[in-house]
Amino acid sequence: MSESKSEQGGREKERVRKNALLLFSKPPIPGLVKTRLTVLKDGVFQPEVASGLYHCMLFDVVEICCAAMADLERESAERAQAALAAGEEVVRDEYEMIISTTPAKNVEVMRKLFSDAGEWPRELVFLCDEGASFDEHYNQAFEKTWARGADCILSMGADMPALTKADVRAGFNALHKLDGVAGGGIVLAPDQEMGVSVIGWTRETDFDHSGVFYNQEGLTVLPAYIDKARKQGLPALYLPPIPDVDTMADLMHNITLVEALNYCAQYDDVTPPWRTAQALKEMGWDEVRVPPNDLHDPREEIDKQETGRATCRLPFRPKVSEGNALSPISL
Repeated sequence: MSESKSEQGGREKERVRKNALLLFSKPPIPGLVKTRLTVLKDGVFQPEVASGLYHCMLFDVVEICCAAMADLERESAERAQAALAAGEEVVRDEYEMIISTTPAKNVEVMRKLFSDAGEWPRELVFLCDEGASFDEHYNQAFEKTWARGADCILSMGADMPALTKADVRAGFNALHKLDGVAGGGIVLAPDQEMGVSVIGWTRETDFDHSGVFYNQEGLTVLPAYIDKARKQGLPALYLPPIPDVDTMADLMHNITLVEALNYCAQYDDVTPPWRTAQALKEMGWDEVRVPPNDLHDPREEIDKQETGRATCRLPFRPKVSEGNALSPISL
């Protein structure tokens, strides 16, 4: 069947926009990942437990990203069909999932880790980032991703069990707003500790990570990116904050989010972090309770209380035993 003139004309106007989700990660090796959650630093878990938990976060984040990219590709196909029918320029978005790790020997370790878990929703690309600092590692990973033909890069870490499909979609949609803007621009999502959980920009943007993670003026990561963009006169689009997990306090917060996401997934279009939820349950850390305290504003005029204070249940005492470890969790 031959194409109609309108279809031929639409195809001539078609543009493929290549999008890359660049995930920075490490193999879940005890003593090398999430050490601030362990007794090696200021945490309470054995290294095997922390690495097992990170393993679950990593797989959950990848699954969530794959689900979001499938949604984005479906929406792009629908827009392209409508544009084709209207005789307008057609932009077809393609998405690639890239996992960057270091050193080079860990590329095969990561590839095997995912392969052994079973079949994933889409192809996963693995590459190595190298350098003498975080800045250099991130810059090289971006350079390798641009070399693969990417037009937009959205990057993030793998320790964000509360990441949602909506977060990923919002990141790429923001990048697409900057696509075609003279000089480009950046998009970013803050974390909970003056850093960023997501950062990205378009191919036309003259930008990199230099001076961000080792800022000579003492700026933390989020203000360092903003300062860098301001000095270059680049637009920056703000995305909703996404918390990550580095410290025990971070974990406490994320435990409540993981529980909420897994419950809400029954009623909403959410890909739940079910592996992380299962791991936390095995660890005895699937809920958080806090003791009564006086660290609040005066409430006498509000509650009309003359004496005493509200009561609550005793604080939760998590189970942490010597040698506690997670059972293997497969995909």
